[in-house]
Amino acid sequence: MSTVIRVNGINIHYKLEGPENGPTIVFSNSLGTDMRIWDGVLSYLPKNLKILRYDKRGHGLSDCPNPPYSMGILVKDVEALMDTLKLKNSLFIGLSIGGMIAQGLAVKRLDLVRAMALSNTAVRIGNRQIWEDRISKVKSSGVKALTEETMKRWFSNKFLESKELPIWKNMFERQPAEGYTGCSHAISGTDFYTSTSSLRLPAIAIAGSEDGSTPPDLVRETCNLIPGSKFNLIKGVGHIPCVEAPRKYARVLSDFMKEIGHV
Repeated sequence: MSTVIRVNGINIHYKLEGPENGPTIVFSNSLGTDMRIWDGVLSYLPKNLKILRYDKRGHGLSDCPNPPYSMGILVKDVEALMDTLKLKNSLFIGLSIGGMIAQGLAVKRLDLVRAMALSNTAVRIGNRQIWEDRISKVKSSGVKALTEETMKRWFSNKFLESKELPIWKNMFERQPAEGYTGCSHAISGTDFYTSTSSLRLPAIAIAGSEDGSTPPDLVRETCNLIPGSKFNLIKGVGHIPCVEAPRKYARVLSDFMKEIGHV
């Protein structure tokens, strides 16, 4: 069921599915997207899972407070959501900024995060100048001003020519400018190198060979910071492999869950 709950001073849109006592997984999506990016993956996952998806602040159907946001507040949002829903010991799957949120939450609350899947993410993404330039462009011309360059970073050349592209282009362009710039500020101010290096939990890093936002080498560098973590490269996809290759993506997650005894 899709619903809204008030936590941390805002209304968060979320969907909680699956058996009450099933192993918990939490999906946290990327900048400029909403929870629909995970739709294609769900049917390929084990059936006994308790699955939480949510729209972070400024995205989807959640509230959009005035920017800027900090990474700390984004972590606190999902922390409060999970506490309110009484969810613990999750496999937390974070894509891009969602992967940064995963890292921040794991450092803060290991009771909530039993394991992590860090997808197309890093301890630091881009630099302040890149994010300041994007924020300035969105403020002056709207989110649509970033559409063309964003789609090229998000998707492989093959997918850019597919009939599905307009769906994701429309999703991006309909995200609130305030939410985009708010979360861009959060990414700009985040460097989790030291804190992520301290983590000791099961983790897998997932990269797309055609990712223009977080290239495979960047994802691998983050993976190498966590002892015992695994790296998986999905070929022929970009920054959002759960959209381009949902079956392959679900297989990676399912195999990891079986390996760590989460199913």
